[in-house]
Amino acid sequence: MQKDIDVYQYLRHEKKFPLIWCAGCGNGIVLGSMLRAVDSLKISKDRVAMVSGIGCSGRTSTYVDFNTLHTTHGRALSFATGLKFARPELTTLVVMGDGDGLSIGGNHFIHAARRNIDLTAFIYNNNIYGMTGGQVSPTTPGGKIASTAPMGNIENNFDTIKVAEACGATFVARGTTYDADALDEIIAIGIQHKGFSVIEVLTPCPTIYGRYNRLGSAVDMLKSQLDDTIPLEQAKNMSAEELQGKTLTGIFVNEDKREFCEEYEKLVQRAQKK
Repeated sequence: MQKDIDVYQYLRHEKKFPLIWCAGCGNGIVLGSMLRAVDSLKISKDRVAMVSGIGCSGRTSTYVDFNTLHTTHGRALSFATGLKFARPELTTLVVMGDGDGLSIGGNHFIHAARRNIDLTAFIYNNNIYGMTGGQVSPTTPGGKIASTAPMGNIENNFDTIKVAEACGATFVARGTTYDADALDEIIAIGIQHKGFSVIEVLTPCPTIYGRYNRLGSAVDMLKSQLDDTIPLEQAKNMSAEELQGKTLTGIFVNEDKREFCEEYEKLVQRAQKK
């Protein structure tokens, strides 16, 4: 994907820079991938809407010169659903954290996927509630330390990909902040997909999660993404033993099904004829 774009055209320059995110946080990398994907698709920024929730990820909408809506905790998808009904022609991006999207917002996530509404939902997965105090999130691995689990998390964690698949999302993918090139491509494909797209991005939180679990510097955490993840295509040629403890990345689901807003419009037209 083209890298020498003028990303500044997509940013709100009156906002305070450098970004609010902690040094070493991967959220800025995700933002860069989003902007490059939008640019590569030649979508006018006036035709893009970004809806975000509360938390570290929620600050993304603050910095972009799109149509933006910064909503309450866990409700980004419900606001985005209403927006998509009112303005179906807009490319609507929904930005959530793992806690925001899968815990308090879990019910909205399930039903947005079930309906197959044409939204691109991003789950920034840093394995913890970063902004609100370092609590255990739905994706915190077992045994890991958090402010609410000082002796180690005893809960089973969600696999975002499997949850999205089970709920009916028609595009499901996972990328990392380490491999920004692959992430650019995944996001571009996900945005173009007609239906509910879920893109999980593994992003490091060195300030909270990394410090609690002694995972080293921000660079160390990025390098661990390289060591701990395997692209799907490569995984096909590996044994179960080789894949033990590894996280798969790539596109897991990409299928066409009827989209909810289009079906609803058909229903309206049938009702009007009567």
